[in-house]
Amino acid sequence: MKTCSKLITLLIIALFIASLFGCSPQPAATVETAAPQPEVVEEEPAAVEEEPAAEVEEPAAEVEKEPITLRYANWNLGTEEENNINRQLIKSYTDLNPYVTVEIVDMSAEGGWEANLTAYAAKGELPDVIMANNVPLYVQNGWVADVTELVAGDPDWADVPQVLKDAFTYNGKVLGLPYAQFLMGFFVNKDLFEAANLDAPEYGFTVDELTEAVTALTDIDKGVLGLDEIFSIMGWYPNTIDPSMKWYSYDGENMNYNSTAFKGGVAAVEELKPYTWQGLSEEQKGNFKAVGPWELFLNQEVGFKWDATWAVPDWVKNATFEWDFIGFPGGNQAIVFDAIVVSKTTANLEEAYNFAKWMTFSKEAYLKEAELARELGTAPKIPVSLDDESLTLYKEFVDKPGIHTALDNLNASVIESMPKIVPGYINARWEGKPGIDIGENKDVTIGYIFDNVTSGTFKFEDYSAQLEEFSNQILAAANAEMNK
Repeated sequence: MKTCSKLITLLIIALFIASLFGCSPQPAATVETAAPQPEVVEEEPAAVEEEPAAEVEEPAAEVEKEPITLRYANWNLGTEEENNINRQLIKSYTDLNPYVTVEIVDMSAEGGWEANLTAYAAKGELPDVIMANNVPLYVQNGWVADVTELVAGDPDWADVPQVLKDAFTYNGKVLGLPYAQFLMGFFVNKDLFEAANLDAPEYGFTVDELTEAVTALTDIDKGVLGLDEIFSIMGWYPNTIDPSMKWYSYDGENMNYNSTAFKGGVAAVEELKPYTWQGLSEEQKGNFKAVGPWELFLNQEVGFKWDATWAVPDWVKNATFEWDFIGFPGGNQAIVFDAIVVSKTTANLEEAYNFAKWMTFSKEAYLKEAELARELGTAPKIPVSLDDESLTLYKEFVDKPGIHTALDNLNASVIESMPKIVPGYINARWEGKPGIDIGENKDVTIGYIFDNVTSGTFKFEDYSAQLEEFSNQILAAANAEMNK
């Protein structure tokens, strides 16, 4: 019994202790498990609207051009030692276009310009770019390239005076380019007139005013002439009487040697000769410092000088007196131009044209020419492509009222350079032989007759009708040949 009681007591104590353990907090786990991290989703950055970046054009890779040699024939290049402006312009072109070499063609062989060209053509060596004496001859010989399409889109060509464009257009095709243009007419020494207490004529003067001024100014004993020479008179005079007649009475189709207007020019030559160099005796020439009529103007020994603006650079540099250009009576002037053609046989038509343009009517080249002239203390030529900028530049060098007026009246000019553009003109004016004997001179040329109208050995009117008929037959035949 006592033993049972003890067992029961021990059991109760054990149960009590166990209950105490069950109620106590559980110990933390000895291995720590990392708490799960929230899944991080990497978001794309929000799109920001940006201005599109300006497109930067990389410079196009310069295409290396194949070397080209252009052969060039011109008579105005002087010598290498002189290195004149024309040679310097060639150098400027090759500096800008280093792939181009310009080779100067030797034209010094005997026989003349056309004979040399004919020889080169026969060998298949015609120059690529050629200064032209006689464009119709070159066209007939098949030497000339048609540049109509090349000039059509050229902005510099758009500013070339129409009178020059027309001069080089044959049956709608442009077959030549004007190398330069020069105003031709009378220049006056204003100081010489002032010293004689006379009014110097101005652009727009009349034939009567010319005659009066020439006779009033002439004082041979004091070494002063009114007019330098007589040879220009028959050229300009017909136009003052009949504006339909141009230089030497040519009306665009025929010569008018038998007209009243032309015969009036012959009479004017005879009337004015005593006041010119041709009217002086050998003894009278001793009163002048000049040894020939070409020296009279700069020597201040003549009031009127017939010349062209190619002389202006020299006068800008050397004249010590006031002068001006006044054209010829009636308010007009002659225009003289040189011509350049591109050879039909050139292997590089566009390159040859580009060089020909540089030497003729390029505005860029004119800026370079003006720069070179300024360095030499002289003046450039009149620009061929005329706009406000080029004219303003020219007037910086040559500020003469008469020249400005003439430039404004350029398209009305009488073309003097007809041998270069009119088929048959050379024979109709100089070389043709109409079957006339004058004294011991048999079968004389037309040129001989005009050169000797004041000789007293014949009367011009005795031959004028024959000359006109003969000359116009020449012109008609030449024109028909051109239009075949």
